[in-house]
Amino acid sequence: MMAARFDVDAVLFDLDGTLLDTVDDLHEAANRMLAELGRPLRTREEIRNFVGKGIPKLVERCLADPDVSAADFDAAVEVFRAHYRETNGSKSAPYDTVRETLDALKASGVSMGVVTNKAQDFAVPLLEATGLADYFGAVVCGGMLPNKKPAPDMLLHACELLSVGKERAIMVGDSGNDAQCAQAAGVPVLLMTYGYTEGVPVDTINCDGLLSKFAELPPLLGR
Repeated sequence: MMAARFDVDAVLFDLDGTLLDTVDDLHEAANRMLAELGRPLRTREEIRNFVGKGIPKLVERCLADPDVSAADFDAAVEVFRAHYRETNGSKSAPYDTVRETLDALKASGVSMGVVTNKAQDFAVPLLEATGLADYFGAVVCGGMLPNKKPAPDMLLHACELLSVGKERAIMVGDSGNDAQCAQAAGVPVLLMTYGYTEGVPVDTINCDGLLSKFAELPPLLGR
């Protein structure tokens, strides 16, 4: 357990790989897309390493084809979206102690939000399907603003929606993408060790601390 404590009024969470294990849904949708396009399928571990910067980047990594035309790429993204609408939330589940921790934070009066590069039409149904939607006063998704994570814009917008100054907020994520976003915003960031790091060892990512399970979070927060 880290000795540091963070005096905050709001906690902002990444979604995939932080709150929820979503890789099985994404893997199924990706391989349905690849099969439809007549391309080689991907392993679960490959998809796990591809997650982090939104659907277009996931599709780009799946295709791994620098010669694909813009039109064919856009079509592949739409094929993925069609399949993901069917798989989204079907196997996803909160990580260990997530629900209990969110209950504890809610009871303490801390405001909570989600900052995810996942598009709103997938993120919101996913939160609803897994029973987490009611915990969050703000859900800022990819496509809502011109710049996604690792730019700071989405995190700062979530603070505005929660009426909390950034100096009273902390980010909890699982990747360098989240760390860079928080650091660009001037907000401390904690990373979960179990998430999706785009193939980068989490202990090599610059952050304010690592957590191995969600229940380690509340003791680090003061108000």
